[in-house]
Amino acid sequence: MSDVLLEARSLRKVFGGLVAVDEVSVQVQRGAMHSIIGPNGAGKTTFFNLLTGRYRPTSGTVLYRGKDITRVAVHQRARMGLGRSFQITNLFPNLTVFENARLAAQALGGDGFRFWRQVGAFGRYARRAEEVLDITGLSRVAHTLANALPHGGKRKLELAMILASDPDVLLLDEPTAGMASEQVMSVVMNISDRITVMHQGRVLAEGAPRQIANDRTVQAVYLGELYDLPTGDGA
Repeated sequence: MSDVLLEARSLRKVFGGLVAVDEVSVQVQRGAMHSIIGPNGAGKTTFFNLLTGRYRPTSGTVLYRGKDITRVAVHQRARMGLGRSFQITNLFPNLTVFENARLAAQALGGDGFRFWRQVGAFGRYARRAEEVLDITGLSRVAHTLANALPHGGKRKLELAMILASDPDVLLLDEPTAGMASEQVMSVVMNISDRITVMHQGRVLAEGAPRQIANDRTVQAVYLGELYDLPTGDGA
């Protein structure tokens, strides 16, 4: 079995005369934390939209577990195991934290629109909701309305809702939004197994965190002197 779960092959997306994503190829390995970084306007969100099916590419291919899913709809990709968060949280503001998580589990469990069954019939979804709220540290606010959560809490709830479907691949769009640039890079460098740097719609560089930190082109275009580390055998 291949270790590549999700793959983009020469993805290109053109809006009118604007090339937002230009021949981008990326492989996401099983069990890896793969970060996509780059300055504003680099094409990161458009690239995510291509991976998740919100946009169809002008050309190129998206593969999941080796299967071509380029024309597979968003909801079908979610059922296949692709979970995705957004820059703007997508919640049911007037439902509780628990109800949001339970509905997310129910929606991808085959009972999304079966509203007239006894609530006891959905016990497995309630249990899954409890699990993901525990994982994300939201158990103590389970009965709080989602709209009453602070921004960070809403981001956690969105993550819980994605985890409720037990995805094989979790795509997080701007998970560090609101952090200072230095904090963002510290998080990325410490949690990533592999980093892809995008610039003007193209892949500028890709490699392990140390390689990216030592890449002079990346430093000049994106990192500046923040991670101007000496190169060596471990680079």
